[in-house]
Amino acid sequence: MENAKNSFYIALRNRLVQVNPARTVLLRGVTRPGVLVEENELASAKVPNDVFRLRWSTCAVNAQMPAAVEQMCCEILYSTAGTTNNGGMDRGQALIAMDSELRQMLQPTSTPKMCFTATGSTAMATNVFWTAPVFGAVSEAEGVLTRTVTVEVYSVQEVGEV
Repeated sequence: MENAKNSFYIALRNRLVQVNPARTVLLRGVTRPGVLVEENELASAKVPNDVFRLRWSTCAVNAQMPAAVEQMCCEILYSTAGTTNNGGMDRGQALIAMDSELRQMLQPTSTPKMCFTATGSTAMATNVFWTAPVFGAVSEAEGVLTRTVTVEVYSVQEVGEV
């Protein structure tokens, strides 16, 4: 499952660079594209706004098929308070812009599965693919708008994968 999760993340990260190279996040002194996987980051008291946060919520393996198929639910969360130049009055527009960016990042609905190691990455024999996004309702707290989008991610379990 780790290869599928990493391949999905890297695909979204690389696609964001194409869609909106200005959407970045500064973490631990490094500026990088504004997509992060919560389980791979240090626990932080402040969740950054204006970035896409991936959270893996459920997973299962269907072993009834000729090859085991992994199914994982990815929750993609993002929040915005708008811009300080506009006093946050543009937070609705900023959220709509992130909705559009995410739709673009999720197309096409597949990517080659890769194995990532400390020494680099290698292509595997199958692809990772996913369903259309399901956009949840917008919530508001303390002037910040937040949305959660869910995507079901699938991958064939290859020989040697755990």
